[in-house]
Amino acid sequence: MHRPLYQAKAEFFRMLGHPVRIRVLELLQDGPKAVRDLLADVDVEPSNLSQQLSVLRRSGIVTSRREGSTVVYELAGADVADLLRAARRILTELSTGREELLSELRED
Repeated sequence: MHRPLYQAKAEFFRMLGHPVRIRVLELLQDGPKAVRDLLADVDVEPSNLSQQLSVLRRSGIVTSRREGSTVVYELAGADVADLLRAARRILTELSTGREELLSELRED
C-alpha cells in the first residue's frame, strides 16, 4: 500500500522529535563521533543514548561502524545538517519577531 508523502514527512519529523536525537545530530554535523564522545556531550544515561541512536540508525538518518570495540556514528548525508541549519534560522526569525512584539508591548 502506497503511503502519501505527507504521512512519510510526518513520520520523519516525529522521528526528529526528541531533544537527545536533535543534540546527537547537531554533534554529528562536525563529523563522525564515537559513542563515548557523544556520551560526554549529551547528558543522558548510556542506555538512553543507545536507544536514541538506535532510532536514528533505523530511520537511516545516521550510520554506524565498528572500529575495534568502539562504535562510531555519522550523518548519513549532508541534507540532515542543512535541515538543522534551516531549523536554527527559522527559530531565530521566530524568536526575533517575538522579541520585537514583547518590546512593543512593554512600551505601551
